[in-house]
Amino acid sequence: MAFLKYSLIRLALFAPLFALFLYVQLGWFLAVLCAGMMAFAISYLFFQKQRDAAAAALHYRLSGKARPLRSAGEVADADAEDRLVDAHPDITVHKDSRPKASGPKDSGNPRDSEDPRAS
Repeated sequence: MAFLKYSLIRLALFAPLFALFLYVQLGWFLAVLCAGMMAFAISYLFFQKQRDAAAAALHYRLSGKARPLRSAGEVADADAEDRLVDAHPDITVHKDSRPKASGPKDSGNPRDSEDPRAS
């Protein structure tokens, strides 16, 4: 939330400055450049507490310590799985297991992996 708040503060600084520079007919490229630099400078000088909170929130999210974000579909799947396990205690759920590939076993012999149509 702190990152969003800080981003909105910077956007609120950038938008009127950009409009002002366009009004002065500076050109859109220079208007973007000047408004961005001024918004950065103002936010750097006057919004240190919000910037530090945003940096801490971003660091926490990217450090791997934060809980993963789950979509509504993932939450619904987990709830359905929990209900199934609660209703049938004899069913076990193996997390992180994938079905084994059905196909020829690799014996290590290069002739086994060749295309049979090629002979």
